Amino acid sequence: MKPGQWPSRFVLYGASGGHYLRKARVTAARETNMTETKVRFEGLTLAVASVERSIEFYGGKLGLAVEMKALPAFAMIRIGSGTIGLLSMAEEQKDGATESTPSQKRAIHVELSTDDLDGLYEALKAKGVEFHHPPHDEPWERSMTAFDPDGYSVEFAQGRRGHNQIKP
Repeated sequence: MKPGQWPSRFVLYGASGGHYLRKARVTAARETNMTETKVRFEGLTLAVASVERSIEFYGGKLGLAVEMKALPAFAMIRIGSGTIGLLSMAEEQKDGATESTPSQKRAIHVELSTDDLDGLYEALKAKGVEFHHPPHDEPWERSMTAFDPDGYSVEFAQGRRGHNQIKP
């Protein structure tokens, strides 16, 4: 490996205000200007109070694929080529993490997209998902937001993110 290059697999850790927020595995695949190394985003991991309760939300209510269960400590949700890891707060605390505040959790957005936002809204409401913001237009996209059981924002957008500006 040349100096300044990353190994093919490594873990990035993110923090805000001294609080551990999430981690994401990155693997060689997409070129960046910073390192001249190809990387791709694999996913992120959320620290949760109850992995089982989070599986019920992401797998049961949202209908996402539960790829791995290692209860009570961890589960992995698969969304296309990406993942959402669900790691128990008890496991996070073993590495010195502290509980995030409700406002810190709310500021973390799990961002998903669909081609039929209004249809998805009706389908998820029928499954008992409660929305903080129903479908609405922002200058940059049409979206809606729910909260998972731990208070993380789960945002759904119409179309592909970054390619779906609302026309004036």
